[in-house]
Amino acid sequence: MLTLYSMPSSGNSYKVRLLLALLGRPYHHIPCESQSPELQTAKTEGKLPLGKVPALHLETGEVLSESNAILWYLASGTSWIPNDPLDQARMLSWMFFEQNRHEPVIAVRASLRSYPHLADEATPELLEELLVSGNSILDLMEHGLQGQDWFAGDTPTIADIALYSYTHTAEDRGGFDLSPFSAIRDWLNRTGALPGFEPLTGPAHG
Repeated sequence: MLTLYSMPSSGNSYKVRLLLALLGRPYHHIPCESQSPELQTAKTEGKLPLGKVPALHLETGEVLSESNAILWYLASGTSWIPNDPLDQARMLSWMFFEQNRHEPVIAVRASLRSYPHLADEATPELLEELLVSGNSILDLMEHGLQGQDWFAGDTPTIADIALYSYTHTAEDRGGFDLSPFSAIRDWLNRTGALPGFEPLTGPAHG
């Protein structure tokens, strides 16, 4: 059976758990919350090759790191990766966007507002800068959804899962106002209604 080391409150970890749920694949979950003894133990025991979660341990003994790489591995051979090369490229472009532009802003603002050990870094100036940048990111997503239900093709792909993980908590955790972004709100509702969907759970925000 697959074994997943993941942080219950983290969007990067959640996206892997969400895909596993949507695929109906069983796995053993080892929760490693931020600042927890379990996280430190996993690092000390070498369970996290890159020193962070998520880390997916395969039945072969190999370990995969980086959330979007794990999504690609799990989705290979399924409808979550489109067959058309152009749709695949569009999917990957949104996944690169998610890690390079979306996550460093949307997720970081949520973490600064939510995790007590980051409170000293949450200056009003930084939070305002992230708010402005985040709204620009959301505007790009809103534009990307015009005239379509999903980000890369006619059906949901792992790009939707990657972007969903931090966008769906952007209001309550990140303090963003999603009311101007109707296409994003409709997309969030569609994603949350997918068969097998499981919500984010965790003792902390971020």
